[in-house]
This record gives sequence, C-alpha cells and structure tokens, in this order.
Amino acid sequence: MRILNKDATLTIQENIMNFIFLGPPGAGKGSLAVKVKDVYNIPHISTGDIFRANIKAQTPLGVKVKAIIDSGSLVSDELTFELVKDRLAQDDCKNGFILDGFPRTIPQAEMLETLGLKLACVNFTIADEVVIKRLSTRRVCKACGANFNVLTKPPKKEGICDECGGELYQRDDDKQEAILHRMDVYREQTEPLIDFYRKKGTITDLDAGIETDILLEKFKEIFK
Repeated sequence: MRILNKDATLTIQENIMNFIFLGPPGAGKGSLAVKVKDVYNIPHISTGDIFRANIKAQTPLGVKVKAIIDSGSLVSDELTFELVKDRLAQDDCKNGFILDGFPRTIPQAEMLETLGLKLACVNFTIADEVVIKRLSTRRVCKACGANFNVLTKPPKKEGICDECGGELYQRDDDKQEAILHRMDVYREQTEPLIDFYRKKGTITDLDAGIETDILLEKFKEIFK
C-alpha cells in the first residue's frame, strides 16, 4: 500500500496499481478510465480536473494557476507537478490511481519519477483516421456536458441531449483543423514519453481502435 510518512514523502509497496494513460486525443483514454475507475476502485485523475478543483477551492496553488491562466500564459511543468503531487497524496489514491493528461512531457515524467512510485504506463495505439472520425463526429451537450457521437452513440432526437434535453454542439477542438493541430502537438510533446517508459520496461500497448467494453476486458486480462 502507498502511504504518506511524517515528512509527507511518498512511499510504495508492491500491490498498487498506479496507471498512466498515454495516447493521442480521441484514443478513448477518458472513456476507459471511467470504467477502470469503477472496476479497480481507484480515482481517475486529469490535470484539467485538478486545475478546476484548486481554482474553485481557492487553494494557494489554485490562486497561482488562475492568475497564470487569466494572463493567457501556460501553467509551468513545475506548478503542474506540485498540483499532481498534492492530489496523489490524498487518501483515495492509497490503493492506486489513473493519471490521464499527466505527464505530457519528458520533464514532467522525470519529476513524477522523483516520487518513487511503481507505475504502469498504458499506451493507447490507434490509427490517425480513426481519431479524426471519432472526434469530428462527437457532439457535446451545452448544458450538462454529456458526450454523444453521431455515428456510434447518436442521441434519440437529433441535436438534443438524452440526459437533460440541452442543445448538442460540436466543440471547436473537434473540428478537423483543430484535431490535426492537437495530433501534431501530441506527437511533438507527448509521444516521446512512449520511448521513455518503454526503456524502463513499464509500458503496455493497448489497441484502442475497438469498443470501450471490449477494451476493458482486454485491460482486465493484462492487469489482474
């Protein structure tokens, strides 16, 4: 079991499942994480959620993040790491966690290594054309944020959310030009992490071109 000692440094024992989900946008990391979270009873942690939670709670780190975002600047690797480190120290992470969106860069991965955690990196492999098709056909509810897909998960009534009746729309990030840009950023900044973890022998490739429920069964076979 992973615990905090008196000086707040992290220690780890053998039976922990600490997952890093790596893969391009649209690979299905978030969809699988929701299911893995329930099966393994571990939290799904994204940097976006951490930022929002700290900003809302007006923590000292959250105040810093808000000021940086409001100025139009990017949150530094060092500050992002401090937020992630603080989140991993919380009690619900004692039996493991899923990191989605961190690390994004080699420097972030090196910072994460300083915590001495036993990590299992899952690399979501998927063809570019599948990513483009998935994201460009995604629709999101303006009211509640529920996700739909005009091909694989269409709403019962076109343009209307099944959950709350809100209006569905296509996010700017899900338009083809933006998708191609996001994929370029991923290749430049995040894809090198695959080699980083492969050299450490801690990475597992997962074919993400299949349905999430089938992907979950394959995941459970690997990580028993």
